[in-house]
Amino acid sequence: MKTVALELGEGSKTSIPRGGVNRGISILDFILRIVAIIGTLGSAIAMGTTDERLPFFTQFVQFKAEYDDLPTFTFFVIANSIVSGYLVLSLPLSIVHIVRSGGRASRKVLIFLDTVMLALLTAGASAASAIVYLAHKGNAQANWFAICQQFNSFCERISGSLIGSFVGIVVFILLVLLSAVALSRC
Repeated sequence: MKTVALELGEGSKTSIPRGGVNRGISILDFILRIVAIIGTLGSAIAMGTTDERLPFFTQFVQFKAEYDDLPTFTFFVIANSIVSGYLVLSLPLSIVHIVRSGGRASRKVLIFLDTVMLALLTAGASAASAIVYLAHKGNAQANWFAICQQFNSFCERISGSLIGSFVGIVVFILLVLLSAVALSRC
């Protein structure tokens, strides 16, 4: 009788094929891109349509608060719109990755552009967060008074629009990590 020594880990050769794992990663990539589109587009729309008017003494004299009063909020809307457009344009490439699990070059392009969009989205959301904080708390040294006591609806909408943008940031981090894993498996 022959004795064959098995090396450690060689006993079972049933492993998951790489194509199946990459296809699963590509499907998750596609779903995450759709979630990011919803978050960033919703944030851009919520911030872009935010305005509130308060009567002062009469209906003819009013105070108003609009998103385009502050350039930071305008940058936020533009950044979220650009990222949403990029995500829509990247969906076909994500579908190609589902159908064909290879494609190192296209994955490298996606990981680079995803990182650029992550930086743009982070810059817009961070800048808007600083202004939202000042709107809620104010700053006595800079004579910036908290306006959220008067403009409740305005402050609720701008605060809510930040949530979708930060969800988009988390999704982009996951997309970059997924692309790196898929790239290492190709």
